[in-house]
This record gives sequence, C-alpha cells and structure tokens, in this order.
Amino acid sequence: MCLFEMGFEEKAIKLQVKEEKACETKKICLHAFTDLTYVAPIVFLYLLKECYVHGNLKATKKFRALQQEVHQVLCNSPQPGPATFVAYCLYILPIFGSYCEGFSHLIVSAFHRFLKTAATTGDSLEAKIIAVRLFLDIIEGSIDHDERIAVKILEVFDIKLTDIEKVASQSKAKNDRRFHNVKAFLEQYIFGFIESESYMTAVNLLEHFSIRQSGESFLVKMIEKKQFRAAEKWATFMGKPMLSMLVQEYVDRNKLKSAYLIVKKNNLQQEFPDVHHKYKESALKKLAEKACWDVAEAKANGDRQLVDYLVYLAMEAGYLEKVDELCNRYSLEGFPKAQEHEANFLQHCFLNLNELGVEDIIWVDELNGLGKATCHIEGSKVVGLDCEWKPNYVKGRKPNKVSIMQIASDKKVFILDLIKLYNDVPDVLDNCLTHILRSPRILKLGYNFHCDVKQLAQSYGDLECFKCYNMLLDIQNMFKDPRGGLSGLAEKILGAGLNKTRRNSNWEQRPLSQDQLEYAALDAAVLIQIFYRVCDPSHTADALDGHNKIEWKSYIVSHMDNPRKSRKESRLRKEPEPEVKDNEA
Repeated sequence: MCLFEMGFEEKAIKLQVKEEKACETKKICLHAFTDLTYVAPIVFLYLLKECYVHGNLKATKKFRALQQEVHQVLCNSPQPGPATFVAYCLYILPIFGSYCEGFSHLIVSAFHRFLKTAATTGDSLEAKIIAVRLFLDIIEGSIDHDERIAVKILEVFDIKLTDIEKVASQSKAKNDRRFHNVKAFLEQYIFGFIESESYMTAVNLLEHFSIRQSGESFLVKMIEKKQFRAAEKWATFMGKPMLSMLVQEYVDRNKLKSAYLIVKKNNLQQEFPDVHHKYKESALKKLAEKACWDVAEAKANGDRQLVDYLVYLAMEAGYLEKVDELCNRYSLEGFPKAQEHEANFLQHCFLNLNELGVEDIIWVDELNGLGKATCHIEGSKVVGLDCEWKPNYVKGRKPNKVSIMQIASDKKVFILDLIKLYNDVPDVLDNCLTHILRSPRILKLGYNFHCDVKQLAQSYGDLECFKCYNMLLDIQNMFKDPRGGLSGLAEKILGAGLNKTRRNSNWEQRPLSQDQLEYAALDAAVLIQIFYRVCDPSHTADALDGHNKIEWKSYIVSHMDNPRKSRKESRLRKEPEPEVKDNEA
C-alpha cells in the first residue's frame, strides 16, 4: 500500500553539514503523520524504523529529528489516545530487536515533551492500566525491556504502588497467583538491582515507590563503589540524618568539594561548620600545587584564615617571595621574613644558575640588544629554548600571547621581550629568529617544545620565523616515561630539580622580578646541561637506568611548512649536523 494512501505525507529535512571545508547537503526521510485515526502502532513503528534505517545522518541527529517528529505525531489524534498509543508502542517494540532500546527512549522522551504542553490526554486511565501490565511483564521477564525503560515507564505514566496493587488484584481474580504481596514482590525486584550493583536504578525505584527500608549500609556500599550520584539521590530522599551521614563519609574520604556542596544545598552549615573552610583550604592547596598563586589568592577573597593558610602553603613550597608579598598586602605578622632564609632553602632544594655555569642573564627589548643577542647565539653550537606567557584561567578564552622567549648558550641566557620587540621592530625580530630557528649549524634544545611552537605561531601568526624550524632536539622525546616534567628530569639527571613555584606568575608585567628572570633563565639553561650529561653517560649511569648512551642524533627533527607532507615533523637526514662531540660537557 502506498504511504500516501495510509495518510502519510513525505517530508524531507535538509541539514547543512560542514565537512573538510566543504558544505554538503544531507537528507533524512521523515513522514508527517497528518491523520493517525487508522494507523496501528505496529505500522507506525515500522515506518519509524524505515525513516531511521534509510536516513544518512549521524545517529544523534537522526534521533533528535525523529524525536521531534514523534512529538508532532502525538498531536495528530493517534487512536484511542496519545498515552494509550505510546503504551501499545512500548509493548510492541521488543519485536524490533536491536532497535528496541533506542526507539523506546525516543518514544518515551517525545511523550514526556508532549505531556508538558498537553492539558490532558483524555486516555490516561486506560494507558496507565496498560503501562502497569507492561511494567509487571518486564519484571517477570515476559517482555524484554531495559531496566532504565522500566523506570521511565513508571515515571512518565505516573504509576504508583496503589496502581500496581489494583491491577495485580484484578489478575488474582482471574486465578493468577503471581502477586500475593505486591510491595514485597517489588522489594525483591529492587534488591536484585542492588545485588547487581545497578544502584541508580535501585534508588530510582525505591524513591518512586517511597520504600525506605535500606539504610546506612546501603549508602556506604554506593560510596565504596564510587556511585556518588546514586548515593546523593538516596540520601536526599531519606532526609537530613542520611544527608549528614553522607557528608561525614565524604569528609572522611577527603571529598571535601562534594561534602561542601551538599552542606550548602541542604542548609547543613550548623551541623558541619568546618566543612566550608576545609574545602576552601583543599582548593587552595590544589591551586598552589599547580603554582596558580594569583588564582588561589583570589579564591581566598581576603578571608584571614584562608590567607594565613595560603602563606603557609607558599612557605612549604619555598616561594618565600610570595610569603613576603602576602604578609605585606594583608598586614600579616608572625611569619619569618623571606630574605632571612630563602637562599639557604633554595640552595638545598633546587638547582641554581651558578651550578649550571650561567654567568649572565641579558634582557633584550630593543634593536641593538636583539642584534647582539643574535650574533652571540649564531656563534653557539647548542642552545636551549623556552618561552613563557601569562596564564589564562577563564574557560573558553584564548590563551594570552607568548610574553618572553628564552635562548640559552653555555654561559649566557638571553630573554627576549617578544611583546615589545614585535610592536617596535617586527621585521627585524622575524629575521633574527628565522636565522636562529632554521640554522642547520645550531642544535636547538627544547622540552615539549612543539607546544611552545604552536603557542608562538598562534601569538604571532604573521611572523614567518615560528612556522619552520631546523635541528630541533626535544629532550622529552629521549626518555620513555619522563615523570615530573622538566623538573623531574633535571632531578633524575642532574641530582636536583627546578623551583616551579613561579611558572604561572604574571609574565606580562614589566619589569619582571629578579626571581622571574632567574626562573625563566633556568628553564632554558638546564636543557643544555641535561644534554651534555646524556651525551656522557659515565656521569649519569644510574640516572639512565644502566642503559647505554642515548643516540640523541636520531631524535633530531625538522619542520618545514609543507602541507603536502603527511607528518609535520620528519627526521632530518639531508641537513648537516652540528659538530657536537659526545664528550663535550
């Protein structure tokens, strides 16, 4: 029979999909059901399946389009009524095999939307009876539906325990002895979900039928299995005593954010007065571990107790400059002055420039200085590269421009003020860095430098110097599992790590502090010393886990901006290598 003779009007929805810079029109075939008076649920489901099967959009888009279509269908007089029509569809769907679960979710969600706008369905009583029978058949296993669909059937048809008892009593009248005690039967059904660790389904059913028998042990079991959403839903349903137990469990497990949110949401501040500060202190500690000191200070929001704790964290991290800064800003007393013992602390814990043989840090922010720096660097065989930019903590916002670039030789570290040089002499900056980065005579050392190159190219897209590089050796790639970043590698190879407390400081402020300059210089200079040690494994036999000398030359890469190449980085084979002796240290 023709679709049009059955009351269907073919309808096409065109969607523009952008794929690989080209717009392509794709179609999904839908049917506008203008009159469902004589259309049986089985026919409706078959046509729905055909629409899905023959549509050539991705599954998610097809689902949304069909969901909208089903919602419209329910407004077109399905017989004997929209609710009953949906109930019969759910009864029939299991015969559609693999399409059953997806179509069940689709139809239930469309019906839920329909109920929000419809004043009344006119057939809710009959539909509820059918839905109750369907639910009971699902429980007994005679109808194969997913457990989540069973819960949704209860919710969307508003089935209560009394409704099930009524239908069950009618079944008993017909000598059906399956249901002697409906509540006990349901509890046994729910207990099966608890045993199989389907906690959210169990909680949804317990809440729906207002069954409150399970207690603290059930809550603890969900937490131990990391089913936190189910645990919180259950505790909220059970009330204040169970919520208090949940908060205490979270505090004992150091899940302070979750505890704080529950306390705040349920007005439990009186019962847990310390949770707020414990959570804030935990958040400050995590930020301090990431060296996000400015963000941590903003989170403290001037709270004296939290500021004191932040000072303690700064002292613990050895960031004694921050200790003095906070003490001065908030007029704090009782903390030792940083200058009294900062030098000793850093000397015993971290590498310093003197140990790396660096004699001078040179700030470069004008034409003459850039020329001198370029001449010195072009006379070097090996240089270390790094760059810094001001962190951006606003989600979704583009990263800030790279502020400085560090280029270290054996004895000197040049710190280029990229922002100023780009504004004042962009052409000269481009020319100088092009000579350095593309020189086949200079071995450039970096650590995870592809990330820096990407950031440089995004910050200064109109400069050619950051689009190509030659003779780059990324130290990170020479080690299979470099834990702890550059600081961890330095500790492994050189015996001491780097003080990273200032890595997320404001790199756009001018002038940079002396501590910032030294931090920036260390990141570039340490690469040279690590490289020299790796070339001479006699100094680092233990650090290299007993392996032979690393063949560092095989890790040299080059990137020439050629879109035809499938890989951006290819091993350098044709360019001459710099004459760096293996024992040169």
